[in-house]
Amino acid sequence: MSEDSSQDISVANRATRKIARPRLLIGLAALAVVTALVDQITKTIVVTTMTEGEVISVIPGVLELRFVRNPGAAFSFAGGQTWIFSIIAIAVVVAVVWVARRIQSRAWAVVFGLLLGGTIGNLIDRLFREPGFGIGHVIDFLFMPWLMPAIFNVADIAITAAAVTFVLLILLGIGLDGKRQKKEPKPDAQANV
Repeated sequence: MSEDSSQDISVANRATRKIARPRLLIGLAALAVVTALVDQITKTIVVTTMTEGEVISVIPGVLELRFVRNPGAAFSFAGGQTWIFSIIAIAVVVAVVWVARRIQSRAWAVVFGLLLGGTIGNLIDRLFREPGFGIGHVIDFLFMPWLMPAIFNVADIAITAAAVTFVLLILLGIGLDGKRQKKEPKPDAQANV
């Protein structure tokens, strides 16, 4: 292959990336919006149709709806520190928006779209639900007694899915550009003898 044709291919690859990146960012943003909307719609349904503390068995022993207002983080940790979680959520949103500019992979776009949507979903609760701005309680309603003793929501599912996918991509060595990072070969121990 001539040098000119390899340069043409390189230019074509860069052009493809430039076209693909806006699509990835649009996909990331769309996933974030859909995630936050589904989260808020399900929470609104729970708040308007259930009373706090009510339990509805959907699949006995497998899935229950339990309406609680969570003043803290997971497992109601740090209940009196809701404002700290509001600040952390805002920082996560800013970080995701900043990192998103470098994403060139669908898998990473999904990770950051789910993380952004889930974070925004719970942040909306912290900012606009009772007892007040920045200290609102997050609406949790999903309970799976066979899985864990936590009550959670759609935003939590999105954040957890993002975290699991993040770990898998890291373990597989896949960078933000979608390429597998090459491991440096270890020097042969006998070559040094």
